[in-house]
Amino acid sequence: MSQTIAYIRTSTLMQDVNHQRHEILEFANRQAWHVDDFMEVARSSRHTSRQRRIEELLQRLQPGDTLLVTELSRLGRSTGEVILLINQLVDHGVTVIIIKQNLQLGQGLQNMTAKVMITLLALFAEIERDFISLRTKEALAAKKAQGVILGKPKGTIQSSMYDKDRDRIEELLLLGVPQKQIVERHLNYGTPKSLSYYINTRGLAKP
Repeated sequence: MSQTIAYIRTSTLMQDVNHQRHEILEFANRQAWHVDDFMEVARSSRHTSRQRRIEELLQRLQPGDTLLVTELSRLGRSTGEVILLINQLVDHGVTVIIIKQNLQLGQGLQNMTAKVMITLLALFAEIERDFISLRTKEALAAKKAQGVILGKPKGTIQSSMYDKDRDRIEELLLLGVPQKQIVERHLNYGTPKSLSYYINTRGLAKP
């Protein structure tokens, strides 16, 4: 049996999800639709797709299902990422509805306006990447011509998300706790690989 899932994402915990929920419910009522479930995420677009529960969303949606979102920007960090996700969903037989942009995409839907809009957004995203790349190269070339030494001085250690828990990490290492367990059971963030890099570059004590 097909289902309708609404995806709501806010950038921070401080933002209210009720506004998006209300907008989706109003749209569903106008269309006489029933929303079976709401997937709510309080993560900025800078977080990974897993942290934004996109991977979970892809697993839950089956052919014949419908995905409701208030606007395109809720689905990804860039236009290109959003386009790829929508294409993946449509190819899987999922209908995607974006309320603010008035887009309805799905297999068999003769919505030429939506198709043109998605194509233009993809084109704009590619042009935007080219402009950013060009501006970056020009800025770096200008600084180099002025004699500015680019990059951080050799041996500079950048700040890390693990810095706030450094004492705790060192204590756990001395107790013989494996790095994987430190990440998964004690910190609840990061990866064993990034933690290992942090430990090595800081010269933290090992058991």
